[in-house]
Amino acid sequence: MRLRACIALLLYVSACATTAPSPREPAARDPRLANLQRAATLPWTDGGRCAVREASEPWPVLVEQCFPALDHDRLEFHDPTGRCAVASAGAAAVGLGACVLAAPEIVVGAVIITGVVVVGFAIKEALDTYAEKRGRPQVRPVPETRPVPETKPVSQEPSPKQRPKPEPRGPDFPPIGPIEVTERDRRPECKPIPVLHAGEDDPHNECADKFPPNRYPGMDVLVGGVRFDALQVGVRVLWEIKTHQFDTYPDFIRDQEIEKELKQLRKERDAARACGYDFVVGVSTQEHKDALLAVVPSLKLVVTGCKR
Repeated sequence: MRLRACIALLLYVSACATTAPSPREPAARDPRLANLQRAATLPWTDGGRCAVREASEPWPVLVEQCFPALDHDRLEFHDPTGRCAVASAGAAAVGLGACVLAAPEIVVGAVIITGVVVVGFAIKEALDTYAEKRGRPQVRPVPETRPVPETKPVSQEPSPKQRPKPEPRGPDFPPIGPIEVTERDRRPECKPIPVLHAGEDDPHNECADKFPPNRYPGMDVLVGGVRFDALQVGVRVLWEIKTHQFDTYPDFIRDQEIEKELKQLRKERDAARACGYDFVVGVSTQEHKDALLAVVPSLKLVVTGCKR
């Protein structure tokens, strides 16, 4: 009896070990496949060649690199959260669209597609290759579409005349508008260099990645020798993120915190401006925003609502 029981147990364990994996598991382990499946829901003018080429990059990078290859006549972008419009207010529509599309989770109604999407031939070939390797048919998502009013095509290249207008000068701060810097004259240190997020503050890092959204998820960025929490995808905007609950501090601690932050923000905004970038500060609470604006009215601030 014991022998029979052992054999039955071994057969059971063997069967469990050889059970076929769930169809969803490979996609979860393979970001490239996830990006291809997401790109398959969009209309492309190049058959999806750019999306296939950049599929190994994080989704925000793919969007930024391939945004011009989208069929803009069939796309309409909305920003119900308002987080893209704040930093892209002075930028071309291409910046707003790229920001909305690059979000980790697209809000319902943020991206509207007219007509039925036919998967680009390059994306279809790449997905078919994945399906052949796994020996099962490829399931592709079908986007929900609805007709929208006819709109003028969005220019794929932002006009240099559409930079954010300089805001009024604040006390003890220089003008915030970025300096006009041509590619020929831009200093080597102005090229953004991704570096791992400083520290292990997961809620802060998650806010920096998702809210702007960050062109380099999981990374800070060095510009002009200064570390920033994020470079917003699609536009030349650098972000500093603050996630502490300022409204819970005693008054004397608030004053010390504001004084310390202003030294940091002055350094960051000067570096961003010298390299031709705009600069935005994200804070978790309205109280924090009001306290900073009371000292520097010209500072560009956004309430993120991010929690620690």
